[in-house]
Amino acid sequence: MNNTPNTINAVFGNDRAILTSRQMQETDEAAIASGIKGFDLMQTAGGAVAAAISERWPPQPVIVLCGPGNNGGDGFVTASRLKVAGWPVRLASLVSRDRLVGDAASAATLWKDPIELFTPKCLDNSGIAVDAMFGAGLSRPLTGPALEMVDALKARGLPICAIDVPSGVDGSTGQVLGGAAAAELTVTFFRKKPGHLLYPGRALCGDVVVSDIGIPASILRPDSVTTWENGASLWLQDFPWPKPDSNKYTRGEVLILGGEVMTGASRMAAFAASRAGAGMVTLAAPSSVWNVYASSLLNVVVHRFDGSAEFIALLTDIRRNAIAIGPGAGVDASTRECVLAALATRRAVVLDADALSIFAEMPQQLFDAIDGPCVLTPHAGEFKRLFQVEGDKLQSARKAAWKCGGVIVLKGPDTVIAAPDGRAIINTNGPPQLATAGSGDVLTGFVVALLAQGMPAFEAAASAVWLHGAAAAAFGPGLVAQDLPDALPSVLQRLRPSV
Repeated sequence: MNNTPNTINAVFGNDRAILTSRQMQETDEAAIASGIKGFDLMQTAGGAVAAAISERWPPQPVIVLCGPGNNGGDGFVTASRLKVAGWPVRLASLVSRDRLVGDAASAATLWKDPIELFTPKCLDNSGIAVDAMFGAGLSRPLTGPALEMVDALKARGLPICAIDVPSGVDGSTGQVLGGAAAAELTVTFFRKKPGHLLYPGRALCGDVVVSDIGIPASILRPDSVTTWENGASLWLQDFPWPKPDSNKYTRGEVLILGGEVMTGASRMAAFAASRAGAGMVTLAAPSSVWNVYASSLLNVVVHRFDGSAEFIALLTDIRRNAIAIGPGAGVDASTRECVLAALATRRAVVLDADALSIFAEMPQQLFDAIDGPCVLTPHAGEFKRLFQVEGDKLQSARKAAWKCGGVIVLKGPDTVIAAPDGRAIINTNGPPQLATAGSGDVLTGFVVALLAQGMPAFEAAASAVWLHGAAAAAFGPGLVAQDLPDALPSVLQRLRPSV
């Protein structure tokens, strides 16, 4: 890879950094070690939650549900601040005051009213519930009264504001531990966590507000950040805008393998590559269907070939500096031969769909062949067939990238882009209308075009995924895959002035 985590972080900054629960705990500890009092952080956090609630809802009866740790302490502060602001507030705690310790015990002294029994009955006559039971560091499934309360919240359908994450959501993975009630609003602090972005946690968090509670950004060590939320600031400095003296050769030439049956897939990839800035796009079409390709692609060179040997011969032209194989290619030995030959050139390669499926029975053959810039774009099913790895989505993508030596784009509503060196980006801008046939073929075209123009593989993949989502959002409802390339120019135009 062209960049190490340290270099990337220095370039990107840490404004889009995502921290695991452990990393956030270490950040809190570092802030306290620097002289910031933990109780001051808790008071600021509770005040931020109260302010967010006041901005979202008009005053109404609130029940604040507090747990035994610092999340509960934030709840005590929140309740006190809302009470001072004139809201009708009640509070229930999983444990008695005398069992609270540290900053949470100090926060409890701010609450002067009675503490109610922690049972579903305390939800009666409430308009809003504040979930301050457990934060992102929960490591075991909810049980007992906490789970009973979560089930009651779900049954009642009360609007919920969650502090940090909805109780029961693992902040580092987004997985549900025992149970979790969906919040309309989640208020977290300093930086988001993976659980805010990865499903199912993302769906349970509602709107996420990240509040500044006084922890300096400098507390975050550059070498400690390896995960980010996707956004233009992460890769815009590497984006290959055409220069005044650019020509079609300096902007790179893409070679795409076309298939004999599903001809639309590679055609969409080719058109997408053209829209994303490749100087030239050559689509290798089987002779039997050459006329289908040639008659429908006006801005793409359609090259006739018969058999894998003739496609491999096209690779001898070194001007074809980025190759895409997979969309509609066919799951057969010929596709395998073409993939291995493309990888042997050590030029930039994008592998999708059939180019991945053909190695399901012999994945190591593929991994051993990757010796240059390579981006693999599997959906969940293809990923499972190709990689035998355990863990949550973020962890699995990282392991797979390390295992194969390429950049993994593990697609879905929470697409994860992972590099072999451990860096990862979680994408959040993909709208639901991307769930349509052919959208992955367009993504392949975007990625290979950016690689052809010299963008590093990790940044090219992250950029393509973000642009893919932004184009879908710009088009809106009724989207079909072939609309995506035409929607891209307006997105690029909005990005261009900021360069």
